[in-house]
Parts: sequence; C-alpha cells; structure tokens
Amino acid sequence: MSLVGTVTANNDVSIVSETQGKVTAINTKIGDYKSSGSILIQVDDELKKAALMSAEANYEKSKKDYERFQTLYKQNATTDAQLDAAKLQYSSAEANYIIAKRQYNDTKITTPISGVVTARNVDVGSMIQPGMVVANVVDISKLKVKVNVAESDAFKLQVGDKIDVTTDVYPGVTFNGRVETISSKADESHTYPVEIVIVNESNHPLKAGMFARINFATLAGKETIVIPRAALVGSVKNPKVFVVKNGTAKERDIVLGQAAGTNVQVLGGLMIGETIVTNGQNNLTDGAKVQVQ
Repeated sequence: MSLVGTVTANNDVSIVSETQGKVTAINTKIGDYKSSGSILIQVDDELKKAALMSAEANYEKSKKDYERFQTLYKQNATTDAQLDAAKLQYSSAEANYIIAKRQYNDTKITTPISGVVTARNVDVGSMIQPGMVVANVVDISKLKVKVNVAESDAFKLQVGDKIDVTTDVYPGVTFNGRVETISSKADESHTYPVEIVIVNESNHPLKAGMFARINFATLAGKETIVIPRAALVGSVKNPKVFVVKNGTAKERDIVLGQAAGTNVQVLGGLMIGETIVTNGQNNLTDGAKVQVQ
C-alpha cells in the first residue's frame, strides 16, 4: 500500500528572546548551519554587564563578611542576630548575582540545537522584547515523514517496521525509512498519525515541507476503499460524503488518500459495503430521505 505524507524536520525550534534591548550584532544568515550553543544575535549588553559587575562585587563582599562572622561566632565574639543578618545579606547578594548573570547571558541569543537557520526576523538596530521570536532553526540531519493511516491498518504496523520512501524530486531513488511512532489516539476520522524516520542523505538531500510517498510492505495487497471524486461534498481540506442507510442520507467526514483519475482513495470514515450518494448530493441536506436506484 502506498500513501502520501509530508516531510518534516527532526526538530524545529523557534528562537525566542528573553531580554529587551537593541540588536548590536547579527552572527547568522538564513541557510547557515549553526552548532548548538552558537550565538545568533547579540543584544546591547552595556547596562547588563555593569549590573553583573556590581552584583558580583556585592556577592563577594557579602560572602567574605559571612565567613568572617562565622569565625567570630565560633570564638563567641558575635551574637546570633549578627550572624543571621550576615547570612541573610549573603543569601540576598547571591540571588541578585544569579539574576544579573542570567540577564547578562540573555543578551547573547543562542540556538539550543544544531541545525540550519530558516528564518531571521531582526536586523542590527532592531528593538526586541522578551517573548519575541527572532529566528528559527531546524535540524534536518534526520527527517520525519508524517502520514495518517486507517484504523484497520494501524494495528498491522509495528514500531521499527522498515519502510520505503520515494519522492518526485528524485525519481528512482528509494530512501530507507523506519516507523518511529504510531499514535495511540485516533483523530475524528478514525485515522492514526504515523511518523517514519529517514536519514537525510547528502547526495540526495531533502527539505522539510516536501511531499513523499510511503510504501508499506506490511500492508501490501490490502483492500482499499475507492470512491468517485464526484461523490465528494465540502472543501478539499474537509471532505464529506453522504452515506445512505435505511433510506436516509447522512453526511459524514472522510479522510482522503491518493487520487487516480476520476477516483480517490478513502483512508478513513467509510467501511467497505456502505452506500454513498454519487449524483445530486450537492442538493441534499443531512438526514434527507433518498431512494437508491
């Protein structure tokens, strides 16, 4: 059985700013490969650096004061209240130092993953705010092909099954895939999301967002439901058909697979043997009485 799925990145991360300020340097452009931890964008850090230096100095002083009071306390040369006050001052200075250090580090916006930069939303001089998406990085060293399978097929697949994947971009080239996940929860049309992992080969590189054809060897020879394209009502994104039962036409959501000429494959929503309306369905309403001819 062959189905069409969508190629997605192994990891797709929106880089979000955690600081406010003016962009002073850009260290990347779209299409660049960046290793995890690389600095993509530098934000003005002058005030944050000064605050860090002040916090660090206060922390070091408070630490020494507390250590001195501990020594004096052991010699019975200070009171409990004085020791507690020194400890409180030290703890407060330590917290302020940690905050200042984090705020300073946030001026260097880095990528948490290794991958290719696919978007950069700021330039030198831009003002950014916390929560603002400044870039996007995707890891396409491995790729996932996402496809939905009918409920009857979901139980025939196993995690680890070997899958052949082909694309129109490279005719005659077959990529070796493996079933990575099979969802335990179906959607409203009773189809189950399946993810197939493939290695992105350097001699035949693929990109996220492409279409790919998945050939399920474990489902070879399985009967499939095919209906006339003319029987469809509704939009392409939300296809429906009218199913006739006991003289009544009921509108039902379905999931489509590949098309062949005037016919289209149904992955979910219909069962073999059910009767559908193929003529005049655009004039029907849900629950209308019909006569099968």
